[in-house]
Amino acid sequence: MDRISQLPDDLLLKILSNLPFTNNVMATMVLSKRWQFLWMLVPKLVYDDGYNDLKRERFIRFVDRSLLLHEAPVLETLHFKLGKTCDVQDFRVWIRDAHKLCPRELIIEIDNHSENDTPVTLFRSLYKCFRMLVTLKLSYAVLVNDLSSDISFPFLKRLSLKAMGYPDDDFVVKLLSSCPVLEDLDVTLCTFDNVVILSVRVPSLKTLVVSILDEGKLLDVYGFVIDTPNLECLKIDDYSSRGFCVVENNMPKILNAVVCCYDPQILILKSIISAKRLNLCLPTSKNAYPVGSVFHRLVHLTLCTCETEWLNLLMCLLRDSPKLRALKLIQDHDLRNNQQRPSWSEPTTVPECLLTSLETLEWVKYEGTEEEKQVVGFILRNGNFLKKVTIDPNCTDDADGSKKLEMMNELLLLPSCSSVCRFAFD
Repeated sequence: MDRISQLPDDLLLKILSNLPFTNNVMATMVLSKRWQFLWMLVPKLVYDDGYNDLKRERFIRFVDRSLLLHEAPVLETLHFKLGKTCDVQDFRVWIRDAHKLCPRELIIEIDNHSENDTPVTLFRSLYKCFRMLVTLKLSYAVLVNDLSSDISFPFLKRLSLKAMGYPDDDFVVKLLSSCPVLEDLDVTLCTFDNVVILSVRVPSLKTLVVSILDEGKLLDVYGFVIDTPNLECLKIDDYSSRGFCVVENNMPKILNAVVCCYDPQILILKSIISAKRLNLCLPTSKNAYPVGSVFHRLVHLTLCTCETEWLNLLMCLLRDSPKLRALKLIQDHDLRNNQQRPSWSEPTTVPECLLTSLETLEWVKYEGTEEEKQVVGFILRNGNFLKKVTIDPNCTDDADGSKKLEMMNELLLLPSCSSVCRFAFD
């Protein structure tokens, strides 16, 4: 311990910052005089009212004391995980004390497994006391409108809103417009969010993630309106079958996009044809994007094989992606009961990417159906520059490995156009 104590303060504070909770950090004060006051300068405070099964009164006294005595010149992170023994009423006073420390990151997590079914309402002072925030993460609570003052987060770059409730659609617009330099937005919609149309019009935004919780929304119809001309990364995950999406302008700077949805109304491929990497799980290939569109920058494509139409969509994307270098096929989701499997029809023309650019094919959860063998065979026969084919068979019921061996032998017998192509079996 003496050798550690001789380290400079900056290094010791970095070590203490890696401890999971403030309780652990404060416990180091008993090690020696060298450590007695060091915890007060740690730039990270994490409070969990479920830690070590502390009683409510003891936890409240602990937070009161540590906030009052904290002296870090810059508080990087203030993190509350509440709901097991405390509620929002308990930390109103903590917020008033904490805002004096000017935290750069504020995280408030409410326990969503609490016995209390009533959503927790966050305080209005949130909009007034933390205008220096760079990162704000909120989950499983309700935001209220504060008509007495404007919402303003002039330095906020990262905003995460997981399963939150809002007064109405206009409040969400007001909240996002109060963040003029926002770069990353992560929104998870839920049953009680009170949002009909989520409008995301943020010119500065670079990353957008929109998800729908598994339990779905109560509204019959809801949707997204997106206007983010500088967006670089996009993820939409919606299997509720009632959503729609409107993209008001193309996203010419898009690099990565993940689109997983059940309802074709939400398809937005026409707005992200500039993407370099695509990860898709779509219910249909019909009208997925306008005829004649070209994914002129796409080099990496991941396609989920859980939907009936995946084969048709694959051939469309191969046809319209002349620079594609890497193709990954994976069954990311369970097949629905009685779902019809796709049928293979070999195209009359070979996609340009097979002839000039495709280098790798990876297939995860390959089942060895006739259609799948024909797809692999078509790519092998025409992939002039194919270097590696990686197959991960889906053989959960193959105790002796005979099924996997049969798949391997079938694939190895397929003719290959490329003399340098090699197989790998995971």
